[in-house]
Amino acid sequence: MACFFRRKIAAKLGRTLQQSEDAFIPALSAVPVFKKQQTADFKLSISTLRMSGILPSSGDIQLQTEGLATRLKQDSVVEDISAGCGVINFKVNRKLLVQKMLEPFGKEEGEKFGLNSELFNTLKRGTTLVEYSSPNIAKKFHAGHLRSTIIGNFIANLKQCLGNNVIRMNYLGDWGMQFGLLGAGFGLFGCQEKLKQNPLQHLFEVYVQVNKEAEHNEEIMLAARNFFRQLEQHESEAVSLWQQFREITVDEYQHVYKRLGVHFDIYSGESFHQHQAQEVVQQLQSRGLMKTSEKGTGVVDVSSSGDMSSICTVLRSDGTSLYITRDLAAAIDRKEKYHFDEMIYVTDKSQANHFHQLFHILLAMGHSWADRCEHVPFGLVRGMNTRRGEVVFLEDVLDEARARMLHNMNQSKTTKEMDNPEDTAEKVGISALIVQDFRGPLQSDYKFDWDRMLQAQGDTGVFLQYTHARLRSLIRRNEGDEAVIFDPSLLLEQMSITILQHLLRYDEVLYQSAQDLQPKHLVNFLLKLCHLIASAHRELPVKGSAQDVAQARLKLFSGACSVLANGMRILGITPVDKM
Repeated sequence: MACFFRRKIAAKLGRTLQQSEDAFIPALSAVPVFKKQQTADFKLSISTLRMSGILPSSGDIQLQTEGLATRLKQDSVVEDISAGCGVINFKVNRKLLVQKMLEPFGKEEGEKFGLNSELFNTLKRGTTLVEYSSPNIAKKFHAGHLRSTIIGNFIANLKQCLGNNVIRMNYLGDWGMQFGLLGAGFGLFGCQEKLKQNPLQHLFEVYVQVNKEAEHNEEIMLAARNFFRQLEQHESEAVSLWQQFREITVDEYQHVYKRLGVHFDIYSGESFHQHQAQEVVQQLQSRGLMKTSEKGTGVVDVSSSGDMSSICTVLRSDGTSLYITRDLAAAIDRKEKYHFDEMIYVTDKSQANHFHQLFHILLAMGHSWADRCEHVPFGLVRGMNTRRGEVVFLEDVLDEARARMLHNMNQSKTTKEMDNPEDTAEKVGISALIVQDFRGPLQSDYKFDWDRMLQAQGDTGVFLQYTHARLRSLIRRNEGDEAVIFDPSLLLEQMSITILQHLLRYDEVLYQSAQDLQPKHLVNFLLKLCHLIASAHRELPVKGSAQDVAQARLKLFSGACSVLANGMRILGITPVDKM
């Protein structure tokens, strides 16, 4: 694996420069591959060594590069060392590259390929709480919550595979005046029979109707305020109806989450923290952090200069709490309950200021752990339409993705017979949604495009699934022919070496993803791997080759398939075996 070679090169550098080999690990990286071009395997950044003080920061960098390169000698692991522009290139022994890179596959270590790298030693391990998805109850799952759901799932998967204890939390919007309206509206227009038949659709209809009526009927607004007051005072009838709405919603949402392959450890919500929010207000008052504005609201100074040029309202003039007050209470409660080492919130970028204020106030309250809280923002999706028009509900998007994919599979001449084509179309359609979403920086808005998303040969989720299914088919056809021991000298063709060189980068890609929590690094790595595999199918045929050659090539394809499947699972994609 990459860590074997990285460690050997670092040891060589350590001996030459009389330094600890660990000091060189951050300066060494695998060289990105190009299909038609031979490259070195690793490169050493001289500027990184200058910045870390290992080499003098003054003087001609190129002279330093060439001088160090001449001092380094080849050995049984490194067969060529050359100076580039500010970098030193290392080419490792080809047979050893094949042997070490394919060694873990076929054993239990294959599942852990790239995960035991020394690169991850610098990452903080511990308990990570990820809050994501977080839709509002008593409403059908809006398509706008797709991004938070799949991005949060990716971050949780990544953290978990890197050894963190991960808590997956869904923080539901289950409190506020809208439930006063819904409760009053259900009393007027609701029907328990319809609620059983199509729960969220009926609640949606009631909510639309009561809002319409409330526009010109003050009595309905009074009834709504009265219902919410009953809720806040825990009157049993109001609480019972609210609990019914909440349970119905969570049950319905779990069907959608199951389709997406997403699960949660905890379903929390604003309602859990309504009383704690009042305690937060008292703490802010006792610390002298909260002031009363001219309007009678409670505000906290969040300006960097402390001159009230930027304030955050934490209390309404009638003494009731706001969303941020409940968020403060929720954060404090989670720290006490789950003892997290880091907490990550996944929401759209319009909430960036909210989280800036949240973390600022927590720090001002003396909670130093707020430094380990992070907001991962994302942009908007434009033009998410189905054949029936503009999308509102996520299930419509999932249904459309499945239907379009099923149509494409039926039209394709290469589609294999399968037991459940609808299930395959569902998984592949969801893969297409995820890859389209993850290809660029998360903060960017992007235009939703059905046709481009579902292409079998483009840089799409369909292409990832097609490549995986084709590899699985190859492995099935040759079951029983795999060799426990294979001859590495039979995999020295440039195509084989290029695939293995690409796999050298896998731990670096995961490390980069862990640093900035962006899925694009892994997506682009896997897409590149799929393009290389497509070329390898043509250049390295298994069928018709001598048995020992076929066995060696099968080992290469099995290893690539394992990395592809593991990477897809981190992204939240369920690999399909037939397509």
